[in-house]
Amino acid sequence: MTIRRFIIASLLLSTGFIAQAAHAQAAPASDPEENEVIVTAQKVEQRAVDVPITISVNSGQRLRDLGVSDLDELSNFVPGLNIQEQSANNPGIVIRGITSDSGSAQQGPRVTLYYNGVDISRSRGSYQAIFDVDRIEVIKGPQATLFGTASAVGAISIISAKPKPGTSGALTLGYGNFDARFAAGFVNYGTDTIGVRFAGEYKNRDGYVRNLSTVQRDLYSQDQLGLRGSLHFAPVDDFTLDFVATYDRQRNGGTPFISSRLPTEAGPPNPFGPANLSGSPQSAAVLGAPLLGLTRDVYDANLTLSYDFAQGWNFTTTNGYRRFDSLEIFDADGSRATFLEFAESAFGYQVNHEGRFTYTDPKWRASFGWNYFREDGQQIVPFSTNERVFFACLGGGLGPTCVAPNGTVPADALPPIFNQSVFGNIGRNDTYSVFGDVAWTPVRKLELTAGVRIQIEKRRSGFFATVPRSILTGGPSVIPGQVDTRGQTFFSEDSFAAVLPRFNALYRINDDVNFFVTVSKGRRSPVVQVGAASTPAGPVPAITPVGEEVVWNYEGGLKGRVGPLSGSLGLYYQQYFNFQVSVVTGTGQTVTVSAGTASNLGFEAEANLKLLSWANLFANVGYISGGIDRTPANGRFAGNRFRLQPEVQLAAGLTIDAPIGGGFKLFATPTVTYRSRIFFEVPNNPLIAQGPVVLANLRAGISFMDGRYELSGFIRNATNARYLLDAGNTGGAFGGATLIPAEPRFFGGQIAAKF
Repeated sequence: MTIRRFIIASLLLSTGFIAQAAHAQAAPASDPEENEVIVTAQKVEQRAVDVPITISVNSGQRLRDLGVSDLDELSNFVPGLNIQEQSANNPGIVIRGITSDSGSAQQGPRVTLYYNGVDISRSRGSYQAIFDVDRIEVIKGPQATLFGTASAVGAISIISAKPKPGTSGALTLGYGNFDARFAAGFVNYGTDTIGVRFAGEYKNRDGYVRNLSTVQRDLYSQDQLGLRGSLHFAPVDDFTLDFVATYDRQRNGGTPFISSRLPTEAGPPNPFGPANLSGSPQSAAVLGAPLLGLTRDVYDANLTLSYDFAQGWNFTTTNGYRRFDSLEIFDADGSRATFLEFAESAFGYQVNHEGRFTYTDPKWRASFGWNYFREDGQQIVPFSTNERVFFACLGGGLGPTCVAPNGTVPADALPPIFNQSVFGNIGRNDTYSVFGDVAWTPVRKLELTAGVRIQIEKRRSGFFATVPRSILTGGPSVIPGQVDTRGQTFFSEDSFAAVLPRFNALYRINDDVNFFVTVSKGRRSPVVQVGAASTPAGPVPAITPVGEEVVWNYEGGLKGRVGPLSGSLGLYYQQYFNFQVSVVTGTGQTVTVSAGTASNLGFEAEANLKLLSWANLFANVGYISGGIDRTPANGRFAGNRFRLQPEVQLAAGLTIDAPIGGGFKLFATPTVTYRSRIFFEVPNNPLIAQGPVVLANLRAGISFMDGRYELSGFIRNATNARYLLDAGNTGGAFGGATLIPAEPRFFGGQIAAKF
């Protein structure tokens, strides 16, 4: 379908929805229990239908119905959202086709992840388990006024379940293929004054990619633990205190970077067959651990105080501290050869403080306040290789064939010549901002909103490298272009300011259907990019700053409910200036460059049809026509689609929760999802793109004793579709792209009890 036809069809659908809404104005107001989804996207409690921005909300119960247990699974059911979990240490989060996945401490994110009101966006510390959540809100489009500068394309807000009055608890145990074991639950005790809640989740599973190596385990195994403690204190009606402490831990197996050109003992390279990733014999001494995989610990604490100090007035302060420490060992060449053996050690902390005053009356809603955000992080990348193998695999003519057709490494017959190097980048950033937002309701049907965030940030970046000379060639380094800083750490810093506005209009067609338009400005922070260069006098700083990325977002749409049909429709257009892309250099470093101008035109729709009191049909669709503008000024990037951006994304399903008598209920949620072709790199490489993918999933079971007990089964990727999660990667910079297979068919059963 052409863009023109798609837009015309969308407008016709919107027109029909408006006509139905207008016809329904005389109807009685809807049952509030069916339409009152409460969100806090605008920092106040509102019905989702009354928020004049595009927002998708999934409650904790709906996530359970869908069988969603990880953030990446959520993206199957939210139009315009894609989350790629290459590892918990390296997630790619995509909203409306724009990716935020850089691990460099020098670069800022594009997508804000918020956890209980606190920014946790730094990619190496952001991904976490989503157990015992109240809801997850996905807010589309730039939201700097509400969520800060990191929300250049949108925000994901995770709100955990809070303590409630009374005594309650739940426990779920499960088992599945690949020896998967699962346990999750919570206990809650509370009164009207004070409440406590403890929740946890444990997942353990064997790797689903067989590793032929005799010294390594299978790949993509899982060993994760999440723990949370929450306190709610309300000594008087006008004051509340909420404190949440969370621990998140991963001890997962290695990422299956499988070579696209090097064979194994099992035959030619095959991303869906067994791999042989043997790692480095010096892994423990040089890379930090003997086995491929991820060791990661995240500690988080946040404190929120809310005080209604006068009629219509509230003051809320949100404060958070988050620390992460991770070590990931990976075999970047994807073969048995001791060729490209890397680790990434990322660690740092974030501190966030916000104060916000809010005023509400029938005609006005206003908020203003301040925010301080501090982050200090490092990314250190050690490298290990056998020089004989390295030069053979590069085709440098200094050794035998890299990997023979039978999967052996001929150079291993010679005495090894080991070499290692390390480079690291540092980011220390302070952001100060003030913001204000005013909504005016001149008449009952119309609400106008204007807001702005004024921000000042100081960014300080550092770089260091230890690069010994090549033992075999005598050259300055094994990897061409690496520069030894000779024990020095090079720093550079700069300060920046930005003004980020938003304008919204909401028109209430009736109590249940609203039309909205919005204009907003987003910004990804400039990059103070520091590296090193070699001169006759010695190493010197190489400073290549990249200017701020700016986006203007224009959108309009409908949301609400007409009879048994509820949902939303929206069109948007985004224009980017100085669009930032990450590329992997021949030295294995990821750097940021400007791709010039870009644009994005898209359509999103969500619908839910109540068929019966116990059956709901739901569907959503997202369409994106976007990419880097096809102009000569954009050079080699011109005309490319964005990384991980599908043109079309669809999901549909049926939720059944049918009483069958005697306190028994039968429940089932079959779903199907579709995603069109995506590219893994910019510039696009069609040879390592992933074609369309269709996935079928099912969760079903029976509950009894009025819901106190539950037996269920699940299956994900029921047809065992084979597709790639990612491709290219570090190996691609050395002439051998690696391929990462996505999850195969998973199935299992669970038993749950609650009181």
